[in-house]
Amino acid sequence: MEQTRAISRSERLDWLRLIRSENVGPMTFYQLVGRFGTAAKALDALPELARRGGSKRAIRVFPASAAEREMAALEKFGGRMIAAIEPDYPKPLRAIADPPPILSVLGHADLLNRDTLAIVGARNASAAAIRLTRQIAGELSRGGLIIASGLARGIDTAAHDAALDGGTIAVVGGGIDYIYPKENEALYAEIAARGCIIAEQPFATVPQARHFPRRNRLISGLALGVLVAEASPRSGSLITARMALDQGREVFAIPGSPLDPRARGTNGLIRAGANLIEDADEIFEALAALRRRPLGEPDRPLLPLFSPELASEAELDAARPEIIDLLGAAPIEIDEIIRQSGQSPALVLTILLELELAGRIERHFGNRVSIAL
Repeated sequence: MEQTRAISRSERLDWLRLIRSENVGPMTFYQLVGRFGTAAKALDALPELARRGGSKRAIRVFPASAAEREMAALEKFGGRMIAAIEPDYPKPLRAIADPPPILSVLGHADLLNRDTLAIVGARNASAAAIRLTRQIAGELSRGGLIIASGLARGIDTAAHDAALDGGTIAVVGGGIDYIYPKENEALYAEIAARGCIIAEQPFATVPQARHFPRRNRLISGLALGVLVAEASPRSGSLITARMALDQGREVFAIPGSPLDPRARGTNGLIRAGANLIEDADEIFEALAALRRRPLGEPDRPLLPLFSPELASEAELDAARPEIIDLLGAAPIEIDEIIRQSGQSPALVLTILLELELAGRIERHFGNRVSIAL
């Protein structure tokens, strides 16, 4: 990504319009801005790109009036939007493969660029796990770390509550104004006043199940590492841990009794190589080394915001059927498509961009794509 800089309100609105437009996700957003130079020019190009990708109807471009309403509603609520190119956008988050181009922020945004540890775990956590989470989160907070979590009941609530004095970040799955669960309304208010709340979804969005995996990548992406305090084998906390590994972050886990199903996920993480943690000092020791290495996803750099070598119309038309033939229902890495097709990365990325805007393919974590079903 190009060097950070201040942007105008009108440019921030263009960024908001582009990321809210139909079939535009973070990776597509950065590829569009990289190709066309600005979000405004990318917005102008969307209809033609979608048509070339095979769309049977006009792509829905997010209206300027709707972007203005969303920004005004957030500002009236007391929040603001930060674009990924701006200096106060969280630097650790900018290092992941698909940072949100626009974040809604409520509270003390300066916390987003301080050393952070994420703590996640079971919603129906045991009393012992909640007690230990409070103890460790409190000690980490007093030691200067910001604690990030997802505002869920159980472990998340314990971690946020213990870190209120030192600073805590809540990453919510819906709009920044939607409190979920409702029982955490008082905690939400405390974090808004003393900490920071961030959201990727539009203002007033009711959280859906599909939002939470994307929310989880932000929890891990903000942090030097992730501590899983208690988790069943199918817990969303394990998704966060997996994303942390993909992002080059460290994973810590608290062991538990093999007789408790809520400990099977964390015990499994330890067997797979996660750091076994029993107290805060062990995390401080591990983080001392982590602070000395750059954050980032190995071999998965964010697409830079500059124009790549462009393929001609004739080259695109000739290669498009071959690229489509390589796609299927099972996700495949884009690097594998480039290798098997023998085409240039710029040509393959352009064709995939057109197909995605036409709604014909889906993107998946790990830089993979599949046919849209």
